[in-house]
Amino acid sequence: MTESNTKRMTYLDALGLAQREELEGNPDTIIIGEDIALYAAGGAYGNTEASRIRSAPISECGFAGMAVGAAITGLRPIVDLTIANFIYLAADPIINQAARLRYMTGGQFKVPVTYRASMWHSQANAAQHSDRPYPMFMNIPGLKVVCPATPEDAKGLLKAAIRDDDPVIVFEDNDLWGKKGDVPLDTEFVVPIGKARTHREGSDVSIISVSGCLRHALKAADDLARDGINADVIDLRTLLPLDNDAILGTLAKTGRVVIVDPAHRTMGAAAEIAAILVEDGFDMLKKPVKRVVTPDVPIPFSPPMEAPLYPNPEKIAAAARELMA
Repeated sequence: MTESNTKRMTYLDALGLAQREELEGNPDTIIIGEDIALYAAGGAYGNTEASRIRSAPISECGFAGMAVGAAITGLRPIVDLTIANFIYLAADPIINQAARLRYMTGGQFKVPVTYRASMWHSQANAAQHSDRPYPMFMNIPGLKVVCPATPEDAKGLLKAAIRDDDPVIVFEDNDLWGKKGDVPLDTEFVVPIGKARTHREGSDVSIISVSGCLRHALKAADDLARDGINADVIDLRTLLPLDNDAILGTLAKTGRVVIVDPAHRTMGAAAEIAAILVEDGFDMLKKPVKRVVTPDVPIPFSPPMEAPLYPNPEKIAAAARELMA
């Protein structure tokens, strides 16, 4: 990318740019969400006519299901579920309808619907508004699940999701909303779903990052470098389907792996990644796989109690040093 075709913007602005481009570029694209039409008058969605921006009642199950019907009749709905915990209320139409209709109709139906879910952890929002629910949706055949960690990927993955003929859930990290990066302005820029990205090359230990943990992984890598430990850092970007080649490729470089995942430990994304490493790369492992994750507790409201639960650079660096011992 060159300076002339990129713009420095926040993660949140990159998501907004992706939506505006897709709404303006394809008349079949619509957006649905609670109070979403209130933003149309302010130009948040470009020149899109109001009829394609639909406010919905406070019924996530209802409007998530309405979007499935819209998708199979030829539209491309973007469903803003706001806080990620609300996806539980929408689980039935997402799991039983969106994920399965293409298979159950022998490919006669396509379901090009995008569900946006913002993970509001680290914000003192308490247990009912602080989940990272992507692991349970990794267990649903027919869905695609992405977790962008940079402004560039926020734009590129959301655009890829909207253009995909299968249902995609985009889990966005609220901690990243104000983080800035260079974002391509090309309206055809997309990030392929299912492809991880290497952010730092190294030969001693691999750090596999999920969602907003990338910035912590890179800080940990800087810390490790001061001790002469070279970390290979990759951001998975997509959780369903996983990029197995990238996972095994980084293992082949180093033989030591730390997986960093902000979701809970039990049955989390990190557990599936560890299984891939052991099942398909056991002979390359020099040490057991390490997981830096969130413990299995409801998230407390108190900021001093919440903050220590999540992965951070110090925990990641400590895990890597254990593997190097």
